[in-house]
Amino acid sequence: MRMSIALLSVCLPILFAGQSFADDWPQWMGPTGDGVYYETGLVESIPAAGLDVKWRAEIAGGYAGPAVAAGRVYLFDYVKDSGDAFNDPGRRAELVGAERVTCFDAESGERVWRFQYDCPYSISYPAGPRCTPTVDIEGPADDGRVYTLGSEGDLHCLNATNGEPIWKRSFQADYGAAVPIWGFSAHPLVFGDLVYCMVGGPEQTVVAFDKRTGEQRWKALSASAVGYCPPSIVRAGGTDQLVVWHADAIEGLDPVSGEGFWKLPIQPDFEMAITRPQRDGNRMYASAIRSASVMFELATDRPAIRELWRGEPRSVVNCANSTPIFHQGVIYGTDCNEGSLIAVDGETATQLWKTFAPTQPEERRFVRHGTAFLTRVSDTDRYFLMSETGELIIARLTPAGYEELGRQKILEPTGEAFGRDVVWSHPAYSGRTVFARNDKELVAVSLAR
Repeated sequence: MRMSIALLSVCLPILFAGQSFADDWPQWMGPTGDGVYYETGLVESIPAAGLDVKWRAEIAGGYAGPAVAAGRVYLFDYVKDSGDAFNDPGRRAELVGAERVTCFDAESGERVWRFQYDCPYSISYPAGPRCTPTVDIEGPADDGRVYTLGSEGDLHCLNATNGEPIWKRSFQADYGAAVPIWGFSAHPLVFGDLVYCMVGGPEQTVVAFDKRTGEQRWKALSASAVGYCPPSIVRAGGTDQLVVWHADAIEGLDPVSGEGFWKLPIQPDFEMAITRPQRDGNRMYASAIRSASVMFELATDRPAIRELWRGEPRSVVNCANSTPIFHQGVIYGTDCNEGSLIAVDGETATQLWKTFAPTQPEERRFVRHGTAFLTRVSDTDRYFLMSETGELIIARLTPAGYEELGRQKILEPTGEAFGRDVVWSHPAYSGRTVFARNDKELVAVSLAR
């Protein structure tokens, strides 16, 4: 069965325990947007002979992960025509090229359709788009829509079946929004009849569009900068709440009207609000570079919050490239300050253990922004981890420690960061298959037991 993102986003993952779950991965971090993979019949370890590679397809540059829906894979990349694509965190590169969306058959890897548009870049780390496509298919008779947000703020709505454009908005032309130095990075979120985007500017930090027409329904909030964090929906206190994190605060809004419910000040260095606040029960954890981290609690009787604690550097886990997983009171995430995978007790704000095995296994002390992308397998303690080294890892993560259950190199690191080669893109998991990309190819690897 396949469910629309609109239905999935209002439901807590626990509601689906023990049920046959949709095999789609229609948005960043999966069907429920929290990095949980619900399919069954999966391998529990990686054998010595390795997992079967189903296909590989040639692509171009980018950080945007693939999305999978209705038997198709949607991939967003950038084709550079000219310019020096250097990586300098404090300086923008000027490129000429095109952003493009390609739809592949999930089983064969054959191209179904392609849409592209000219898009000069003036951003730092200019490999390509950051935002995973968001796919919204409401039923068997619906062609569905694919929403893509490019690095320079071009929001497109495409027909999911044939790639024909339905509508477009430009955050620069339509809203006068300033392009963040590392590009627009907040994945579009579909909920009900609306698609939410982080735009930026006075009274328009977040904007809600009609998902079918692109008409603006509302805009809200002013902030010093838009940041890079995608919006999310939580239901607590009997109320749906749109949670956004910009450069100055985490805020909860009414998804229908944009009216503010609550506000929690937190200001990461360099405007780097990136990783989406993660929920476990009624608690949520948010963290960013250096010292920005906070645990807060959602009220059960109304849309409100209560701050519980703020972590000290080196005592918790501060995530940037990769969003942590918060499960059964423990936070698991890769620390951007040190570069290791760290487990943190959500109650006491203390580290339980740490290891460099999933990020840079030869390292013992420090790797700048060491990254691995975590996905939890349903109601288990097993995780799929995509390492920046291009290795798919299966491991058991518990409060007691990290237990590796095998790894396999499935991609070559083609990006560069701080003098080392990396893969910095979150994979998709669907149809007992992992779909992962670098700057040259999209690969499909079987996870069937």
